[in-house]
Amino acid sequence: MAKDYYELLGVHRNATEADLKRAYRRLAHEHHPDKNPGSKASEDKFKEINAAYEVLSDPEKRAYYDQYGAAPGAQGQGGFGGYGAGMGMGDIFGDIFSEFFGARGGRSRAAAGEDLRYNLRISFEDAAFGASTKILVPRWERCPDCDGSGARSKDGIITCTNCNGTGQVRMQQGFFSISRTCSRCGGEGRTITEPCPGCKGRKRVERERTLSVKIPAGVETGNTIRLAGEGELGSYGGPPGDLYIYLMVEEHPLFKREGQDIILDVPVSFMQAALGAEFEAPTLTGPAKLKVPPGTQPGHVFRLKGKGFHRLQGSGSGDQLCRIVVEVPSKLTSKQRELLQEFEALSGADAAPITRGFFDKVKEVFGEKAKK
Repeated sequence: MAKDYYELLGVHRNATEADLKRAYRRLAHEHHPDKNPGSKASEDKFKEINAAYEVLSDPEKRAYYDQYGAAPGAQGQGGFGGYGAGMGMGDIFGDIFSEFFGARGGRSRAAAGEDLRYNLRISFEDAAFGASTKILVPRWERCPDCDGSGARSKDGIITCTNCNGTGQVRMQQGFFSISRTCSRCGGEGRTITEPCPGCKGRKRVERERTLSVKIPAGVETGNTIRLAGEGELGSYGGPPGDLYIYLMVEEHPLFKREGQDIILDVPVSFMQAALGAEFEAPTLTGPAKLKVPPGTQPGHVFRLKGKGFHRLQGSGSGDQLCRIVVEVPSKLTSKQRELLQEFEALSGADAAPITRGFFDKVKEVFGEKAKK
């Protein structure tokens, strides 16, 4: 009994043209003779799905098949009749050729060189203000001895005898006559009989190059700088790749960064916070006067305008935020303890209004809960 064409393609009887095409591509790829060399079953299956698609992809033939269960004149058609239904060989088997044989037709095309990455550590100051530096980058370059030909001289380059200079060889693959890249010359159409002593026929040599890098102000860890054309050498005359410099900013012993602002913790004594003080705070551009008024609380932040990082995308700079950290003495002499106790007795309830307010709220909240 003849096999049902819909079952062969694995589609429903109401399948659309797109459904048929998609199913046919998948099955043709799966059962293609080049992918299953020597398999008679795959070859027969390939013929069957081609015959099925030839009928179902043609509206008139499909209508006849749906009504009578057979295709007019379908006996013995099989093969590649389905291509007459509007699908070209390149359209259907382009992915198959790409998988087995790489690029279709022509000699090996020029290809761009690989991109390179260079990790560059910079100081906190260089990230803030920008800098210029030099780096040493190892990379492959065109051999200067043979100018990239790979041969000792022009006489050492001959026409490839395997492909006769075309860069391709024609092969019979199942039902197809296919051209593929010549394995002997790599598609160049020529071979080298006398390799260049400098590069051993590889056409390129490894060199270290000193490159200048300009670091813009305001960068941070993770930013990259692209140097176009400073990557690996391209093949077959293709352009070189690019060099991407990945920046890593070192930590600073005093400053921390938050966005475009710089954070500085400023330690002051208990007496300085209570009585007030004036001193010079360090910044990236030099010392700046900082006035701490009497009664300054721990965690209070003073802003020094324009002392932060330059905005990488835009104009202006961030600020430096000086955060007050009050140092509490960890050891007291008996005299110091006596004076502080006297200070506390003289201060009374007004000495610590924030503390008093906090405990008043605690009593109020928990006192109400206790009543309930």
